[in-house]
Amino acid sequence: MTDARRLGTDEAAFIAAVRSDDTARFTLITERHRRELQVHCYRMLANYDDAQDVTQETFLRAWNKRESFEGRAALRTWLYRIATNACLDFLEKRNDRTPVPAGLPGADSELPYLQPYPDRMLPEDPQESVVARETIELAFIVAVQHLPPRQRAVFILRDVLGWPASKAADDLELTVASVTSALQRARVTMREQLPGRRLDWRSPATHELSEGERGVVKSYIDAHERNDLDGLMSLLRDDLRFAMLPDPGTVVVGAKDAVDGWISGGLFQAGYDDWRCITTTVNRMPAAALYRRTSDDPEYRLLNIAVLHIVDGKIAELTGFDATDKPWLGLPPTL
Repeated sequence: MTDARRLGTDEAAFIAAVRSDDTARFTLITERHRRELQVHCYRMLANYDDAQDVTQETFLRAWNKRESFEGRAALRTWLYRIATNACLDFLEKRNDRTPVPAGLPGADSELPYLQPYPDRMLPEDPQESVVARETIELAFIVAVQHLPPRQRAVFILRDVLGWPASKAADDLELTVASVTSALQRARVTMREQLPGRRLDWRSPATHELSEGERGVVKSYIDAHERNDLDGLMSLLRDDLRFAMLPDPGTVVVGAKDAVDGWISGGLFQAGYDDWRCITTTVNRMPAAALYRRTSDDPEYRLLNIAVLHIVDGKIAELTGFDATDKPWLGLPPTL
């Protein structure tokens, strides 16, 4: 979605709402941008709860700064500026929002604060959604976290949103030269973090799951519901990367080590042998919601979300999220 799409209409209506101190009209106009601003904050923060909070902070700041809007830039641009700086302020106050070494060869790092993003909350506009998958997948979100906050903001504004250098510089109160330099450094880091993946984030990319991906998720769910350890093992690549969040220190590299850990944790044994699962999607990725029933409970209760990165028909990365009492995915708590 380009700024020109509503340029003039939104700006005039916004200024009129400000002059009349019309909070209802102000809310109606700004709410149109909530979903895309929330995705922007999520890319900056890698945490859905925090993205929601900072997006709300963005609207509060917009209301408090409403008199400063003169219509010289698009309202969308003005809101992005506020959201970006709200994210930077958030990150400045937190010293727990950087990747930490995983301590395993080939595991690189882990983000205990990483949360999945429910697809139902992605922007509905098809032009926003068409680039959403490769720039919202977990691997991309994790890679972006390796950038220093201001460099991260430059990269997202320039290479994801496609803003010109002058516009990004104005947004971040930097010089064009500083933005260009920061972008060059960010691109080097992203190439290191995402080897073998395309780096032209602004060109169209599919956001639909393939039939192959759907088939692997179905097989993964069937294996769980049948307590089929061999079937589960057959779906995993030998170099599987597994992490269970938000617990730190859970990164495992290698399918055998991952499965051994699951078995030692009780998988498919008493108490962990009565499963019902449903297919879902988060971060434009295939996922399974795992519900467990124990002997003293008549209902299956949501336990984990397993997000799968599938390569050549096998699971290359499996990121598990504790889903207990997590209503933000919009999943039923029981089956």
